[in-house]
Amino acid sequence: MTSIHFPAEWHPQSAIQLTWPHEDTDWADILDEVTTFYIGLSKEILRHTQLLVVCAKAAEVRKHFTQIEQENLTLVEIESNDTWSRDHGAISVFIDKKPVIYDFGFNAWGLKFAANHDNQITRKLFERNIFQTDVAYHNHLDFILEGGAIESDGEGTLLTTSKCLLATNRNQPQTKEDIEEFLKKTLGLKQVLWLNHGYLSGDDTDNHIDTLARLCDKTTIAYVQCTDENDEHYQELKKMEEELALFRTLDGEPYKLIALPMAEAVYDEDYRLPATYANFLIMDDVILMPTYCTNKDSVAKEQLQKAFPNKEIIGIDCRTLIKQNGSLHCITMQYPKGFL
Repeated sequence: MTSIHFPAEWHPQSAIQLTWPHEDTDWADILDEVTTFYIGLSKEILRHTQLLVVCAKAAEVRKHFTQIEQENLTLVEIESNDTWSRDHGAISVFIDKKPVIYDFGFNAWGLKFAANHDNQITRKLFERNIFQTDVAYHNHLDFILEGGAIESDGEGTLLTTSKCLLATNRNQPQTKEDIEEFLKKTLGLKQVLWLNHGYLSGDDTDNHIDTLARLCDKTTIAYVQCTDENDEHYQELKKMEEELALFRTLDGEPYKLIALPMAEAVYDEDYRLPATYANFLIMDDVILMPTYCTNKDSVAKEQLQKAFPNKEIIGIDCRTLIKQNGSLHCITMQYPKGFL
C-alpha cells in the first residue's frame, strides 16, 4: 500500500523559494521599494538556509548579494506574472519515503489575474534540474490548489477554509465531498478541518487559511482574534474562533488555541488592506513574523512565542508587501530536507 506523507511546515527544511518582483508585475509602480524589501528579506533567509529565487534577470538580482551569501543562493531565470510563491510554488510530499513535488494548477485565485507564466514555474524548475536527482514530479495541473489555502500538521490533518476551496472558478463543479476525497487520497490525509467563517477585508484569495489560522504543531493553532466589536471583522472572526474550539486532533483532543491580535487597520487611500500576523513563515530555527510598525507588533510577537517557545521570533516590516494585498508567508515557499 502506498504511503503518502504531507509534511508540516516545521519539518526540517532544505530551502526557501521566492519569486522576484520585476517591471511587468503589479509591483511596477513601487519597484524600487519592493526590491529593497526583497533584498532585506532574502539576506535574513540566507542567514538560516538556502534560498531559491525565480527571477527575470539573474544578474540584476545577484549584484545585491555578497560572495558568501551567493554560496547559498540559487537564481533561476523563469518568466513570471507576479511574486506569490506560496501559491504558484510546488507542494512537497513524500511517497513511500521518497521526495515528490506536486505541481497543482494555479489560476490566480479563480481567474482574478493573469497566471499563465506562474502556472509553469514548478515544471520549469524541475526540468532545469533544480531539485535533487531522486525528487519526482507529479503533474496535478488539472486541480487548482494554492499553498496558502492549506495547512498540514504532518500527521494526516489538513486545515483549510471552505470559502477558498469551494470558490467558483477553481474546481467546480466538484462538490465539497469530491474535493475532500481528492485531498485525502493525494496528500495522504486522515481528516480535513474546514473553517466556514473568518475573512480579512482586502484579501483577494477567497480567505486563505494562512491569513487566518495556522498550525504550529500537531496540537496547537495560532489564529487571528478580533476583540473590537466596532471592527467589521468582529462577528466573522468570533464565529471562526468558535469553530476552532470545536476542532479535535487525531487523538480526539481539543487544540490549544493561541490568539494573535487583529492587526491595526492599514489603508491604501480608502481601501483597507489585509494586514495579518498569521502570515508568518516557520523555518528550522526561527519564525519570520510580519510586522506593520504599530503597538500590536509586540503583542503578536509575545503570543507567537508561546506557540514556538524554542524558536527566535524575527519581525519583518511588511508594510510594503501589504500594498499588494499579501504578506510574508504569501511570497515564500519552503522545501523539506532532501528536496534541494
